[in-house]
Amino acid sequence: MGKKTGFKNPKSSNSIPVDTSPPVVSSDETTLDIVFKDNRLLPLLFGERDRYLQRIENNLNIMIQARGNRVTLSGCAEGVAIAEVVLHKMYERLENGQVVSVGEIDANLRLAKPDHNGKTQVSHGGLSISTRRKVIMPRSDGQIQYIRLLQKHDLTFGLGPAGTGKTYLATAMAISQLLAGQVDRIIISRPAVEAGEKLGFLPGDMREKVDPYLRPLYDAIFDMLPSDQVERRLESGEIEVAPLAFMRGRTLSRAYVILDEAQNTTVEQMKMFLTRLGDDSRMIITGDPSQVDLPKGVKSGLIDAIEKLDGVEGVAFCHLKASDVMRHPLVSRIVRAYDKA
Repeated sequence: MGKKTGFKNPKSSNSIPVDTSPPVVSSDETTLDIVFKDNRLLPLLFGERDRYLQRIENNLNIMIQARGNRVTLSGCAEGVAIAEVVLHKMYERLENGQVVSVGEIDANLRLAKPDHNGKTQVSHGGLSISTRRKVIMPRSDGQIQYIRLLQKHDLTFGLGPAGTGKTYLATAMAISQLLAGQVDRIIISRPAVEAGEKLGFLPGDMREKVDPYLRPLYDAIFDMLPSDQVERRLESGEIEVAPLAFMRGRTLSRAYVILDEAQNTTVEQMKMFLTRLGDDSRMIITGDPSQVDLPKGVKSGLIDAIEKLDGVEGVAFCHLKASDVMRHPLVSRIVRAYDKA
Protein backbone atom coordinates (compact mmCIF):
# COMPACT_ATOMS: atom_id res chain seq x y z
CA MET A 1 0.00 0.00 0.00
CA GLY A 2 1.32 3.41 -0.88
CA LYS A 3 0.84 6.58 1.08
CA LYS A 4 -1.84 8.93 -0.24
CA THR A 5 -1.20 12.11 1.61
CA GLY A 6 -3.70 13.98 -0.57
CA PHE A 7 -6.72 11.87 0.38
CA LYS A 8 -8.69 12.66 3.54
CA ASN A 9 -10.59 10.20 5.75
CA PRO A 10 -14.16 10.00 4.33
CA LYS A 11 -15.65 9.11 7.71
CA SER A 12 -17.46 11.95 9.42
CA SER A 13 -19.17 12.40 12.76
CA ASN A 14 -22.23 14.03 11.13
CA SER A 15 -24.81 12.54 8.80
CA ILE A 16 -23.87 14.50 5.70
CA PRO A 17 -22.80 12.03 2.98
CA VAL A 18 -19.24 12.35 1.68
CA ASP A 19 -18.40 11.69 -1.97
CA THR A 20 -15.59 9.12 -1.96
CA SER A 21 -15.46 8.60 -5.72
CA PRO A 22 -12.15 9.32 -7.52
CA PRO A 23 -11.67 12.98 -8.44
CA VAL A 24 -12.47 14.04 -11.98
CA VAL A 25 -9.28 14.94 -13.80
CA SER A 26 -9.76 17.95 -16.07
CA SER A 27 -7.89 18.52 -19.31
CA ASP A 28 -5.39 20.89 -17.66
CA GLU A 29 -4.41 18.35 -15.02
CA THR A 30 -1.47 15.99 -15.30
CA THR A 31 0.26 13.13 -13.50
CA LEU A 32 4.01 12.77 -13.08
CA ASP A 33 6.18 10.05 -11.50
CA ILE A 34 9.52 10.83 -9.81
CA VAL A 35 11.90 8.03 -8.82
CA PHE A 36 14.56 8.79 -6.18
CA LYS A 37 17.69 6.61 -6.03
CA ASP A 38 18.54 6.64 -2.33
CA ASN A 39 15.74 5.27 -0.15
CA ARG A 40 17.64 6.28 2.99
CA LEU A 41 17.09 9.97 2.23
CA LEU A 42 13.36 9.71 1.67
CA PRO A 43 12.23 9.90 5.33
CA LEU A 44 14.13 13.20 5.54
CA LEU A 45 12.68 14.36 2.22
CA PHE A 46 9.10 13.48 3.13
CA GLY A 47 9.27 14.69 6.74
CA GLU A 48 7.80 13.10 9.83
CA ARG A 49 4.46 11.50 8.87
CA ASP A 50 4.93 12.95 5.37
CA ARG A 51 4.39 16.49 6.66
CA TYR A 52 6.66 18.03 4.01
CA LEU A 53 4.69 16.34 1.24
CA GLN A 54 1.47 17.53 2.84
CA ARG A 55 2.82 21.08 2.97
CA ILE A 56 3.61 20.99 -0.75
CA GLU A 57 0.17 19.53 -1.46
CA ASN A 58 -1.67 22.18 0.51
CA ASN A 59 0.35 25.02 -0.99
CA LEU A 60 -0.10 23.91 -4.61
CA ASN A 61 -3.49 22.20 -4.32
CA ILE A 62 -2.20 18.95 -5.83
CA MET A 63 -2.03 15.34 -4.65
CA ILE A 64 1.17 13.46 -3.82
CA GLN A 65 1.34 9.67 -3.47
CA ALA A 66 4.50 7.98 -2.16
CA ARG A 67 5.19 4.30 -2.83
CA GLY A 68 8.68 3.20 -1.90
CA ASN A 69 11.11 5.40 -3.79
CA ARG A 70 8.47 6.46 -6.34
CA VAL A 71 6.49 9.67 -5.86
CA THR A 72 3.45 10.42 -8.02
CA LEU A 73 2.28 14.00 -8.45
CA SER A 74 -1.26 14.67 -9.67
CA GLY A 75 -3.05 17.95 -10.27
CA CYS A 76 -2.83 21.12 -12.33
CA ALA A 77 0.17 21.20 -14.63
CA GLU A 78 1.66 24.31 -13.03
CA GLY A 79 1.43 22.90 -9.49
CA VAL A 80 2.92 19.57 -10.55
CA ALA A 81 5.83 21.35 -12.27
CA ILE A 82 6.58 23.40 -9.16
CA ALA A 83 6.33 20.35 -6.86
CA GLU A 84 8.73 18.40 -9.09
CA VAL A 85 11.35 21.16 -8.98
CA VAL A 86 10.99 21.66 -5.21
CA LEU A 87 11.31 17.95 -4.44
CA HIS A 88 14.40 17.66 -6.62
CA LYS A 89 15.94 20.72 -4.94
CA MET A 90 15.29 19.29 -1.47
CA TYR A 91 16.67 15.90 -2.50
CA GLU A 92 19.86 17.60 -3.77
CA ARG A 93 20.24 19.31 -0.39
CA LEU A 94 20.07 15.96 1.36
CA GLU A 95 22.59 14.44 -1.05
CA ASN A 96 24.97 17.30 -0.21
CA GLY A 97 24.61 16.68 3.52
CA GLN A 98 22.38 19.69 4.16
CA VAL A 99 19.12 19.63 6.09
CA VAL A 100 15.57 20.00 4.83
CA SER A 101 13.19 22.07 6.91
CA VAL A 102 9.78 23.66 6.66
CA GLY A 103 11.53 26.97 5.98
CA GLU A 104 13.46 25.50 3.05
CA ILE A 105 10.31 23.95 1.62
CA ASP A 106 8.42 27.25 1.87
CA ALA A 107 11.33 29.22 0.39
CA ASN A 108 11.58 26.97 -2.65
CA LEU A 109 7.83 27.06 -3.19
CA ARG A 110 7.97 30.85 -2.98
CA LEU A 111 10.85 31.19 -5.46
CA ALA A 112 9.70 28.63 -8.02
CA LYS A 113 8.81 30.46 -11.25
CA PRO A 114 8.92 29.86 -15.01
CA ASP A 115 12.15 31.08 -16.62
CA HIS A 116 12.37 32.90 -19.96
CA ASN A 117 11.96 29.55 -21.75
CA GLY A 118 8.83 28.72 -19.75
CA LYS A 119 10.57 26.02 -17.70
CA THR A 120 9.88 26.10 -13.96
CA GLN A 121 13.00 26.86 -11.89
CA VAL A 122 13.80 27.73 -8.29
CA SER A 123 15.94 30.86 -8.48
CA HIS A 124 17.81 32.36 -5.53
CA GLY A 125 19.15 35.08 -7.80
CA GLY A 126 22.52 33.35 -7.90
CA LEU A 127 23.12 34.65 -4.37
CA SER A 128 24.43 32.91 -1.28
CA ILE A 129 26.32 33.88 1.88
CA SER A 130 28.95 31.48 3.24
CA THR A 131 29.70 31.26 6.95
CA ARG A 132 31.53 28.60 8.94
CA ARG A 133 28.40 26.72 9.94
CA LYS A 134 26.15 27.10 6.92
CA VAL A 135 25.52 28.54 3.50
CA ILE A 136 22.68 31.03 3.72
CA MET A 137 20.50 31.70 0.70
CA PRO A 138 17.70 34.24 0.22
CA ARG A 139 14.22 32.86 0.78
CA SER A 140 12.09 35.48 -0.96
CA ASP A 141 12.29 38.05 -3.74
CA GLY A 142 12.62 40.77 -1.11
CA GLN A 143 15.61 39.02 0.45
CA ILE A 144 17.22 38.64 -2.97
CA GLN A 145 16.97 42.41 -3.46
CA TYR A 146 18.24 43.02 0.09
CA ILE A 147 21.38 40.90 -0.36
CA ARG A 148 22.14 42.59 -3.68
CA LEU A 149 21.94 46.01 -2.03
CA LEU A 150 24.15 44.83 0.85
CA GLN A 151 26.77 43.73 -1.68
CA LYS A 152 26.78 46.99 -3.63
CA HIS A 153 26.34 49.82 -1.12
CA ASP A 154 28.34 51.18 1.81
CA LEU A 155 25.18 52.27 3.62
CA THR A 156 21.99 50.20 3.41
CA PHE A 157 18.70 50.50 5.28
CA GLY A 158 16.83 47.22 5.76
CA LEU A 159 13.24 48.13 6.63
CA GLY A 160 10.29 45.89 7.39
CA PRO A 161 8.44 43.78 9.96
CA ALA A 162 9.98 41.23 12.30
CA GLY A 163 10.88 37.89 10.77
CA THR A 164 11.91 39.18 7.35
CA GLY A 165 15.60 38.42 7.93
CA LYS A 166 16.80 42.03 8.11
CA THR A 167 19.29 41.52 10.93
CA TYR A 168 20.05 37.86 10.25
CA LEU A 169 21.12 38.45 6.65
CA ALA A 170 23.09 41.57 7.58
CA THR A 171 24.92 39.57 10.27
CA ALA A 172 25.59 36.75 7.80
CA MET A 173 27.04 39.21 5.30
CA ALA A 174 29.21 40.75 8.01
CA ILE A 175 30.60 37.37 9.10
CA SER A 176 31.20 36.36 5.49
CA GLN A 177 33.23 39.53 4.87
CA LEU A 178 35.18 39.08 8.12
CA LEU A 179 36.10 35.51 7.19
CA ALA A 180 37.15 36.68 3.71
CA GLY A 181 39.39 39.40 5.19
CA GLN A 182 37.42 42.23 3.62
CA VAL A 183 36.90 43.85 7.03
CA ASP A 184 38.87 43.59 10.27
CA ARG A 185 35.94 43.56 12.67
CA ILE A 186 32.20 43.43 13.08
CA ILE A 187 30.33 45.86 15.29
CA ILE A 188 26.66 45.21 16.01
CA SER A 189 24.67 47.66 18.09
CA ARG A 190 21.13 48.45 19.11
CA PRO A 191 19.47 51.06 21.33
CA ALA A 192 18.52 49.81 24.79
CA VAL A 193 14.93 51.01 24.55
CA GLU A 194 12.23 48.36 24.78
CA ALA A 195 8.58 48.87 25.61
CA GLY A 196 9.25 51.82 27.90
CA GLU A 197 11.60 50.00 30.29
CA LYS A 198 14.43 51.91 31.91
CA LEU A 199 17.90 50.41 32.36
CA GLY A 200 18.27 51.89 35.81
CA PHE A 201 15.50 49.70 37.16
CA LEU A 202 17.08 46.48 35.87
CA PRO A 203 19.34 44.40 38.19
CA GLY A 204 23.09 43.92 37.72
CA ASP A 205 25.99 45.89 36.29
CA MET A 206 25.88 47.64 32.91
CA ARG A 207 26.65 44.49 30.89
CA GLU A 208 24.00 42.51 32.74
CA LYS A 209 21.51 45.34 32.14
CA VAL A 210 22.04 45.53 28.37
CA ASP A 211 22.68 41.85 27.54
CA PRO A 212 18.96 40.97 27.31
CA TYR A 213 18.56 43.62 24.60
CA LEU A 214 21.56 42.27 22.68
CA ARG A 215 20.74 38.55 23.01
CA PRO A 216 19.08 38.23 19.57
CA LEU A 217 22.30 39.51 18.01
CA TYR A 218 24.40 36.91 19.86
CA ASP A 219 21.95 34.20 18.76
CA ALA A 220 22.45 35.08 15.10
CA ILE A 221 26.24 35.04 15.45
CA PHE A 222 26.30 31.66 17.20
CA ASP A 223 24.10 30.28 14.42
CA MET A 224 26.82 31.07 11.87
CA LEU A 225 30.10 30.42 13.71
CA PRO A 226 31.27 27.62 16.04
CA SER A 227 30.94 28.70 19.67
CA ASP A 228 34.69 28.56 20.35
CA GLN A 229 35.34 30.94 17.44
CA VAL A 230 32.63 33.30 18.62
CA GLU A 231 34.11 33.48 22.12
CA ARG A 232 37.63 33.98 20.77
CA ARG A 233 36.57 36.71 18.36
CA LEU A 234 34.50 38.45 21.04
CA GLU A 235 37.51 38.47 23.37
CA SER A 236 39.85 39.79 20.67
CA GLY A 237 37.41 42.51 19.62
CA GLU A 238 36.97 41.16 16.09
CA ILE A 239 33.28 40.89 16.94
CA GLU A 240 31.74 43.51 19.19
CA VAL A 241 28.14 43.64 20.34
CA ALA A 242 27.41 46.85 22.20
CA PRO A 243 24.65 49.29 23.10
CA LEU A 244 24.28 52.32 20.85
CA ALA A 245 25.47 54.65 23.62
CA PHE A 246 28.93 53.05 23.39
CA MET A 247 29.37 54.26 19.79
CA ARG A 248 29.70 57.95 20.60
CA GLY A 249 33.08 59.50 19.77
CA ARG A 250 34.35 56.55 17.73
CA THR A 251 35.45 56.33 14.09
CA LEU A 252 34.85 52.84 12.71
CA SER A 253 37.33 51.99 9.94
CA ARG A 254 37.58 48.64 8.09
CA ALA A 255 34.50 47.50 9.96
CA TYR A 256 31.13 46.02 9.13
CA VAL A 257 28.74 47.98 11.33
CA ILE A 258 25.12 47.00 12.00
CA LEU A 259 22.56 49.05 13.88
CA ASP A 260 19.55 46.90 14.79
CA GLU A 261 16.11 48.06 16.03
CA ALA A 262 16.96 51.49 14.65
CA GLN A 263 13.35 52.68 14.94
CA ASN A 264 14.10 53.19 18.64
CA THR A 265 16.91 55.70 18.07
CA THR A 266 16.35 59.41 18.50
CA VAL A 267 17.21 61.80 15.68
CA GLU A 268 20.41 62.81 17.50
CA GLN A 269 21.45 59.18 18.09
CA MET A 270 20.93 58.28 14.44
CA LYS A 271 23.00 61.20 13.21
CA MET A 272 25.74 60.29 15.71
CA PHE A 273 25.78 56.67 14.51
CA LEU A 274 25.75 57.44 10.80
CA THR A 275 28.72 59.78 11.17
CA ARG A 276 30.82 56.98 12.73
CA LEU A 277 31.36 55.45 9.27
CA GLY A 278 35.09 55.33 8.50
CA ASP A 279 37.34 54.25 5.64
CA ASP A 280 36.69 50.84 4.03
CA SER A 281 33.64 50.27 6.21
CA ARG A 282 30.06 49.31 5.54
CA MET A 283 27.05 50.20 7.60
CA ILE A 284 23.66 48.49 7.74
CA ILE A 285 20.67 50.04 9.51
CA THR A 286 17.75 47.71 10.25
CA GLY A 287 14.39 48.47 11.79
CA ASP A 288 10.62 48.53 11.52
CA PRO A 289 9.25 52.09 11.32
CA SER A 290 5.83 50.82 12.48
CA GLN A 291 7.17 49.52 15.82
CA VAL A 292 8.60 52.58 17.57
CA ASP A 293 8.94 52.25 21.37
CA LEU A 294 10.20 55.77 22.03
CA PRO A 295 8.33 58.06 24.44
CA LYS A 296 5.36 59.88 22.97
CA GLY A 297 6.39 63.00 21.10
CA VAL A 298 9.99 61.79 20.41
CA LYS A 299 10.60 61.36 16.68
CA SER A 300 12.26 58.16 15.55
CA GLY A 301 15.75 58.65 14.17
CA LEU A 302 15.06 55.92 11.62
CA ILE A 303 12.00 57.67 10.22
CA ASP A 304 13.91 60.97 10.18
CA ALA A 305 16.84 59.35 8.32
CA ILE A 306 14.52 57.79 5.73
CA GLU A 307 13.08 61.24 5.01
CA LYS A 308 16.42 63.07 4.89
CA LEU A 309 18.58 60.51 3.07
CA ASP A 310 16.14 59.49 0.35
CA GLY A 311 17.89 60.14 -2.95
CA VAL A 312 21.36 60.59 -1.43
CA GLU A 313 23.97 58.91 -3.64
CA GLY A 314 25.45 55.76 -2.09
CA VAL A 315 22.54 55.16 0.30
CA ALA A 316 20.20 52.23 -0.44
CA PHE A 317 16.80 51.39 1.03
CA CYS A 318 15.26 47.92 0.97
CA HIS A 319 11.61 47.71 2.01
CA LEU A 320 10.80 44.15 3.06
CA LYS A 321 7.14 43.17 3.34
CA ALA A 322 4.86 40.69 5.09
CA SER A 323 5.43 38.32 2.15
CA ASP A 324 9.12 38.20 3.14
CA VAL A 325 8.40 37.00 6.70
CA MET A 326 10.22 33.69 7.18
CA ARG A 327 8.66 32.63 10.46
CA HIS A 328 5.49 30.59 10.96
CA PRO A 329 3.09 31.32 8.05
CA LEU A 330 0.62 32.73 10.57
CA VAL A 331 3.09 35.54 11.32
CA SER A 332 2.72 36.90 7.77
CA ARG A 333 -1.05 36.93 8.13
CA ILE A 334 -0.78 38.67 11.52
CA VAL A 335 1.50 41.36 10.03
CA ARG A 336 -0.92 41.93 7.15
CA ALA A 337 -3.86 42.18 9.56
CA TYR A 338 -2.08 44.83 11.64
CA ASP A 339 -1.00 46.74 8.53
CA LYS A 340 -4.57 46.72 7.26
CA ALA A 341 -5.90 47.97 10.61
